[in-house]
Amino acid sequence: MKRIAVVASGRGSNFQAVIDAIRNGKVPAECAALITDNPKAYALERARKAGVPCRIIDYAAFPSREVYERALLATMQEANADLFVLAGYMRILGASIVMAFPGKIINIHPALLPCFTGLHAQRQAVQHGVKVAGCTVHFVDESLDGGPIILQKCVPVLDSDDEDALAERILSHEHQCLPESIRLFCEDRLVIEGRKVRII
Repeated sequence: MKRIAVVASGRGSNFQAVIDAIRNGKVPAECAALITDNPKAYALERARKAGVPCRIIDYAAFPSREVYERALLATMQEANADLFVLAGYMRILGASIVMAFPGKIINIHPALLPCFTGLHAQRQAVQHGVKVAGCTVHFVDESLDGGPIILQKCVPVLDSDDEDALAERILSHEHQCLPESIRLFCEDRLVIEGRKVRII
């Protein structure tokens, strides 16, 4: 059984979806740790309730991003995970971390990549007037939300949608897409071929 570690910054609803999928036997994995840069993240409460060990690397406590990332890298190495899951982690991983875990970090993003990378993807979708939005799970590389795509789910954009309404509907699909992607990884069914992922 593979060990996963979740890295999150906020309320942790995707983290909860992963925990629930593991408990329900849908994902053959052990959640070995929650790592957060935010000591006030509600994800910590979810972890405590689930008995998942927590590691807090408070970004504000470090004098620079470089020093913070060294501490984060050391914490990730200590977690000894087969897969790191970025679930609402609101920072960009530095190259040193990405290179330390090639093919072992995935991210959930609230857009149909390659469209609307970075922050506020739902707002971008509404402002651009697209008819279909969604979410993407992808492997993390040194680009911004540009790593090989594992799974995507589409969500229609309604004429009445604002950013919050669209975000909430996309989130419900994220809660399906992320555990499914982790399951495929844990079953050794994901093969990275250049910029693409083949599911076997």
